[in-house]
Amino acid sequence: MELYGVFTNVIPLLLLLKICLIETIRASRAEYVTCGTILKLMNTELKLRLHSHDIKYGSGSGQQSVTAVEITDDHNSHWAVRSISGETCKRGAPIKCNTNIRLQHVATKKNLHSHYFTSPLSGNQEVSCYGDDNGEGDSGDNWTVVCNNDYWRRESPVKFQHFPSWVW
Repeated sequence: MELYGVFTNVIPLLLLLKICLIETIRASRAEYVTCGTILKLMNTELKLRLHSHDIKYGSGSGQQSVTAVEITDDHNSHWAVRSISGETCKRGAPIKCNTNIRLQHVATKKNLHSHYFTSPLSGNQEVSCYGDDNGEGDSGDNWTVVCNNDYWRRESPVKFQHFPSWVW
């Protein structure tokens, strides 16, 4: 009798897990990128994904390096969409085009960042990750989502324009 009781409790749990799995799959097919979305960003021309890990640049800013990788299942290529400092966005709210956001590296909790240091690899403006473990950094973490729609659509290409609140 006790064995039967264990199985009757397991079946509803398995059914619940199956329902949650279906909802997760449906959520991952959402039309828009929303506040709190965790995603991978890929350069559509080069087919490289934005990547970072807790390794500092040896020159320039000395901050956490940002590179690009071909690997599709790299856990260091996950970024969370957040509001800029001092503002809030409701989790699940679609991101409007031309909105200022922050992109937080999921593994290290640092923000995609830029400033006037020269990149040691390209010679262009350096992009790094910066901030504390709570995702707080500075205005160099702000980016504008540039897209051609009303909202940032998952399957549509977008650009990110660095949007510091301070003047160069």
